[in-house]
Amino acid sequence: MMVLGVSLLQFLLVTLVASQAMPGCQDKCGNFSIPYPFGIGEGCFREGFDLDCNRTEDGQFLPYLGGTDIYSRYMSFSAGEMGVTQYIAQHCYNKSDHTRTGYSLWGGPYTFSSTQNTFTVLGCDTDATIRKRGNLTEFLTGCYSVCENPNMVSNGSCNGIGCCQTSIPKGLKDFVIQIDSYNNYSGVIGFSPCSYAFLADRNWFTFHGLSDFSGEFYDKHNGEAPLVLEWAIGNQTCEEAQRAPNSDYACVSKNSYCYDSNNAPGYRCNCSSGYEGNPYLEGGCQDIDECKDKVAFPCSGICTNKQGSYNCECPKGKHSVDPKVYECKSQFPIVPVAVGIGIPLLLILIGSWIYLGIQTRELNVLKEKYYQKNGGKHLEQLLAANPNVAFKIFSKEELLMATDKFDEKNILGQGGQGMVFKGVLSDNRVVAIKKSIVSDDDEMQNKQFANEIFILSQINHKNVVKLLGYCAEVEIPMLVYEYISNGSLFNLIHREGRLCLSECLRIATEAASALAYLHWDAFPPILHGDVKSSNILLDENLMTKVSDFGTSKLTPKDTDQFATFVQGTRGYLDPEYFQRGILTDRSDVYSFGVILLELLARKTAVFRQGNKEINLANVVLSSMKEDRLVDVLDHQVVNEGRMDLIIEVCKLAKRCVNVAGEERPTMKEVAMELAGLTVFYNQTVVQNHPWVINNPEETKTLRDGESSDCYTSESRAVLSIDAGR
Repeated sequence: MMVLGVSLLQFLLVTLVASQAMPGCQDKCGNFSIPYPFGIGEGCFREGFDLDCNRTEDGQFLPYLGGTDIYSRYMSFSAGEMGVTQYIAQHCYNKSDHTRTGYSLWGGPYTFSSTQNTFTVLGCDTDATIRKRGNLTEFLTGCYSVCENPNMVSNGSCNGIGCCQTSIPKGLKDFVIQIDSYNNYSGVIGFSPCSYAFLADRNWFTFHGLSDFSGEFYDKHNGEAPLVLEWAIGNQTCEEAQRAPNSDYACVSKNSYCYDSNNAPGYRCNCSSGYEGNPYLEGGCQDIDECKDKVAFPCSGICTNKQGSYNCECPKGKHSVDPKVYECKSQFPIVPVAVGIGIPLLLILIGSWIYLGIQTRELNVLKEKYYQKNGGKHLEQLLAANPNVAFKIFSKEELLMATDKFDEKNILGQGGQGMVFKGVLSDNRVVAIKKSIVSDDDEMQNKQFANEIFILSQINHKNVVKLLGYCAEVEIPMLVYEYISNGSLFNLIHREGRLCLSECLRIATEAASALAYLHWDAFPPILHGDVKSSNILLDENLMTKVSDFGTSKLTPKDTDQFATFVQGTRGYLDPEYFQRGILTDRSDVYSFGVILLELLARKTAVFRQGNKEINLANVVLSSMKEDRLVDVLDHQVVNEGRMDLIIEVCKLAKRCVNVAGEERPTMKEVAMELAGLTVFYNQTVVQNHPWVINNPEETKTLRDGESSDCYTSESRAVLSIDAGR
């Protein structure tokens, strides 16, 4: 049931075919057509598509979704879309109303469109989330929008300074938006007294800078934003629906076809080419008489209609290369005709050749412009001076071919900063290609970016995702990384299975080693800036790979800290950054400490408890202080019986998430301490089972038997082999 009332601008049927209701059913509501599967009254609609025709206060009759006070702005019959409106969440320093809003589509054929909607947050001290009702780990995202002074805000640029955006997943049927101020508008009241958050049609909103922070923004739109829903029939694919016994298959018209919904389970129907009408009714798709519409179906000769198409022929004594395109003309002797056709054809060919040459030249000039702007020439010089660096500058055509022109089926993930595609290069190497959506038009900045890319490409550590190449001849440069096949640590902890304590230690030690390498052994040192469990990937052997350097920064040579904008992730982001605006190597240490707690508690960095959102670090620190640590740890971790080791890891994590950055350990110290704890763990295993050294086969049997309910690299390998069998 839909639980939120929305207001109607207009109900408009967007379709090229004639709308048809079920025979004997009401086919109009005021001025609006009602096509089946929608309908008004018993027996006139398909399940879930019922409408009510109600009179509004101004006397109009408008169609409402059945049993609700919701009516639509528009409906696209062929695209399977419907437009409604959604409340904007508002938070002002002197108000507390409208800080939370939500929407639910349970029980209906509708979902929120993941391609047509975007979650947007406005404000200079704003923390907003959009989550699925119920299980917080199933879907939670959001972003921080910050700015220290009005000069940082620029019109049209929604990049995290005053405005941030992120996408939603496919198949979403409900959500709750929560908005708050991080520092109670301290220092920004004068130019940003209000904050807003909304899920809306991606084509509706354009950021206008400081004017969008006042109460006028909310009043201008009556506190509402347009939202796009998608509808589909049932929850089966076309193939399943047609094959199922006693199936209530919806595409009943003879001249229709079925296609699967891209946003959620289910399918939709359309009339075949050459037919129009309603594919959901028997006989609903009727032949189009093309001969009656010379504009849409031109014919300079004699037109003859046929089922699904038409013939067009010149009358006797006249001729045309194609009478549907060219005029029928009287026949002439062969030589004059040949001359008459040949000369214009030759001129057309010459003109086309000249035109294509100009177009190709303009395209090459544009490519060269982008290549220069994005630091391609500078990177070329760096590679020429360092021939042993295994790094490649890719052409746009190579990446188009590798990703099948960036087809949707190759999308590995997407977020506020861009999309990542899976690609296969010409040498059959599988890679991940990051296509950003944020650009910098400053050529000096892009030259510096090319310098940073070159330095990142030289990182050579087994636990860091390798940067393989760069494409500079496009408007926004693209990065090519090695492909890691087994997903993220976040998925392994929260969705796939249980990790043994030994695996937790190994993964944490490898990740710490990688970050310590970036901080201490890379030159110049590199700060990651967005350390979180979803940025720690695992290969086919569960080896750790630290990834996503979208927010990485090279540390200036004369200092170990610097001011910069970082679009990190809530729950992992260093609180000291919000107080001082300074990013240091200890910021990565804080984020890593949260991951350690995540491994032991098996809870997300921010999780829901009752009606409150809880910060994991605060909960664990509080439990340690009150001597009730076991209450917040995962029962499987506790049941392994190694509380001495677990307590040491928790103490290390506590030091990492210290509010004062200077009191946190360095990443090198963290890596060394974890390595020592791993050695301690392995030594005690040998002491407790001295036969391990003598009989490796028995060792495996013992580990499998003792840890049958937890997840290890060995168990994953066995599962993969069994699946192959």
